[in-house]
Amino acid sequence: MGEAARSMVVDFDRHLGSERGRSVHTRRAYVSDVTGLLEFAAARRGVLAVEGLRLVDLRAWLADLSQSGAARSTIARRAAAARTFLRWATRTGRILLDPSLRLVAPRRNATLPGVLRQGEASDLLEVAALAADDDDPLHVRNLAVLELLYASGIRVGELVSLDVDDLDLHSDVVRVMGKGAKERTVPYGAPAHRALEAWLARRSAVATTNSGSALFLGRRGRRIDPRQAREVVHALMAHVPGAPDLGPHGLRHSAATHLLEGGADLRMVQELLGHASLATTQIYTHVSVDRLRNSYNLAHPRA
Repeated sequence: MGEAARSMVVDFDRHLGSERGRSVHTRRAYVSDVTGLLEFAAARRGVLAVEGLRLVDLRAWLADLSQSGAARSTIARRAAAARTFLRWATRTGRILLDPSLRLVAPRRNATLPGVLRQGEASDLLEVAALAADDDDPLHVRNLAVLELLYASGIRVGELVSLDVDDLDLHSDVVRVMGKGAKERTVPYGAPAHRALEAWLARRSAVATTNSGSALFLGRRGRRIDPRQAREVVHALMAHVPGAPDLGPHGLRHSAATHLLEGGADLRMVQELLGHASLATTQIYTHVSVDRLRNSYNLAHPRA
């Protein structure tokens, strides 16, 4: 890969951050994917500049990923990163023609990790509530974390970014900054309200001058990060017999599935989760239908 191509990738990274509002994690993934493509093209047939990329290079790159055992979801994501990069390069006049216009990549498998049954979700929150009875501030915090994750379906990155002022305890809604710096307002229920009030009453026990306005704090008074939130969920999930070992994203999936099973409108769930496309939300309908079919097969005499 030539110096001009490297410089273009740096500019693309800057574009993702300043103009598209992408997270550091997303930017790192896209830059890695694009760099991988350019290095592959350079090694395959000496293409050092982005202008030299052809459709055949993109197809060969994806084929190589497939032959090396990459998952369909990984190949689909890398193809999306390449398209985004080349579309940007064409739009900004850095290249004349976009070679990815006729690129066909495998679709992601429309599958989800395991979700909790409603009874398992109740058991999980009961475990967290029992632990919070010892009045340890972090146990009280853990209950608030789980209640809010399950009640709202927000992402773990959105959860740890919350400030105290993002909560509206009068209306029981939380202001969330989602992907692409898109803000949305998400409701939560009475159990989450009680858990959040209890945590806010104990927050000062761990807060320090470094806490700032962060809603959820660690033992040293700093804002918790996604890793800490995942550890909390996994640790409490281990106490629920028979439940799958899920993290915060599993609670998000569970919340969406249970909403649809309860009769919620698909558009409402899309808005709640902050999905840009309804097609993303529709994945959850498959889970609900699968459960309905299983129940039918077990219960109906003519199944």
